[in-house]
Amino acid sequence: MIVAQSLARSALSCLVGALTGAACLTSPIFAADSDIRIGQTMPYSGPASAYGVVGKVQSAYIDMINSKGGVNGRKIRLISLDDGYSPPKAAEQVRKLVEQDNVHAVFGSVGTPGNMAVHKYLNSKKTPQIFLLSGAAIWNEFDKYPWTIGWQPDYASEGQIYAKYILKETPDAKIAILYQNDDSGRDYLKGFKQGLGDARAKKMIVAEASYHVSDPTVDSQVVKLQASGADVLFTHATPKFGAQAIRKVAELGWKPLHIISNTTNSVKGALAPAGLDKAQGLVSSFYIKDPSDPVWHNDADYKEYAAFLAKYAPGVDPGEVLATYGYLTAQGLIRALEQCKDDVSRENIMRQARNLNFTPGMILPGIRVETSPSIGVPIRSMQLGRFEGKNWKMFGDVITAAE
Repeated sequence: MIVAQSLARSALSCLVGALTGAACLTSPIFAADSDIRIGQTMPYSGPASAYGVVGKVQSAYIDMINSKGGVNGRKIRLISLDDGYSPPKAAEQVRKLVEQDNVHAVFGSVGTPGNMAVHKYLNSKKTPQIFLLSGAAIWNEFDKYPWTIGWQPDYASEGQIYAKYILKETPDAKIAILYQNDDSGRDYLKGFKQGLGDARAKKMIVAEASYHVSDPTVDSQVVKLQASGADVLFTHATPKFGAQAIRKVAELGWKPLHIISNTTNSVKGALAPAGLDKAQGLVSSFYIKDPSDPVWHNDADYKEYAAFLAKYAPGVDPGEVLATYGYLTAQGLIRALEQCKDDVSRENIMRQARNLNFTPGMILPGIRVETSPSIGVPIRSMQLGRFEGKNWKMFGDVITAAE
């Protein structure tokens, strides 16, 4: 278990170095009426450990805010626990956060499986579960789960975007699909088929294969999909399995139009491990400025982001796109807490999370964060990009999922 209490920059090294089950206390504990306790679980270990950088950057961002006096005179204490990308572990850790640490909110946790394991519990406890890094469609059901709100465009809508792109570019395609066998993968699959339409989905999709996060590789699945004769491959995966799929496609000499989900388009986390030469021509969707792309390096947003990392998270590569996810969600948290003013009750934190309208740093032009009591997804727009050379190149217009 890794426990990070974000009150000073030393919390970041604690996050990385803590290897035992003991709490790592890096600063004084504030009294209950003077601090804001925020909890989360993160896959610092396990098959999705590449996402651990998200929690590290969120912790560092809160360190920065605390160094400037906190929010409305209150310090923020982030308790970030390792869930190993295991739903039972996530459930165990979240119960500790709510029942022992008495957190005001659970924030920014990564992954559909872990968040699905705790969202009913958190709603029953009337504890905000906010700005999740998961695009599961269920986060839109705020009439059923009013204490939960996501962050990014939902997976079903993203799947529809890819399907519509295929219909435009290669309407006679034979499509193979690789997806993670969980709720996130099923959301992608559902949205993708909806985007094609029932009749075309039955005709165009010639093969499907799924994998479990406990599988060692997806090599056999990719071999099966190639054998189908498909000339388009859609891959939904976490970075580890996305890298494996990209590498295996190249090893087989297979040259489909390869579309990869937003969950695995990190250059540092997935494409580089696969081999950038093997990633050429990939297509994916985006809502943030790719920090590894030099085209943004003179941009004011990037300069502010890079300076923040250099000071508060010097061990984090500013070119890692997953770090940018942590940076964006942390801005969302702080904006909601600022709007709470003197009332940091769970009820008001949830109310403010559903009352946002701002443009965070490092988001793509034309995209903003907007929520309301009737809008359940803060970010609903994306833009397609193609991987060329060492970077993603955006093309086409910004697409709003709701449309």
